[in-house]
Amino acid sequence: MATSQQASTKQDILKYLAKQSQTTALELAEALEISPQAVRRHLKDLEADDLVVYASTSQTGMGRPQHIYRLSQKGRDRLRRDVADSYGEFAVSLLDTLAETVGHEQVSSILRKQWERKALEYRQKVGNGSLQERVETLVELRKAEGFMAECHPVELEGGEGFILTEHNCAISNVAESFPSVCGHELEMFAAILPDCTVERTHWIINGEHRCGYLVKLQ
Repeated sequence: MATSQQASTKQDILKYLAKQSQTTALELAEALEISPQAVRRHLKDLEADDLVVYASTSQTGMGRPQHIYRLSQKGRDRLRRDVADSYGEFAVSLLDTLAETVGHEQVSSILRKQWERKALEYRQKVGNGSLQERVETLVELRKAEGFMAECHPVELEGGEGFILTEHNCAISNVAESFPSVCGHELEMFAAILPDCTVERTHWIINGEHRCGYLVKLQ
């Protein structure tokens, strides 16, 4: 039981770092509601496994240097594998075979039809409530499909808006081999929220640690 709990805490640390990009042991302890000593033990184990790295920053006074922790590439890959579609490799292999058989244009057409169908399904579930209600429902739908999604409001001139963030890509294997699916995802969000403008703000494919979208009423 203790081993299972420790593994769960380590997973919580990795998820927190995925969302916050970087943090200190004290911030982690406060966020996870465990002792700083326990956090440091977990971080030491994660560092030994090359899942997290840290940089030291000097402090004023007599205090020792402070460590700023972040996910290593291996840690990010581990987290993505944990939440990604277990059939991702099969999906990529299937798409590769289709591309060889019918050509990349036909595969792109197939992917577009898939996102159009998904957009229709999402739109029916999202409904016609307020923008906040619809975006929050969309976030929950994305979470159910393996995306570490969240949203928060932003102040905009002339109306309300929200930033929808996905801290991982549940279809990363497919996106890396067929990046056009990311464009379809943007189109899908726009179709789900037809009275809104949806703009990409961050993109994992470009090396950023999250995908982000600004959603605002037209």
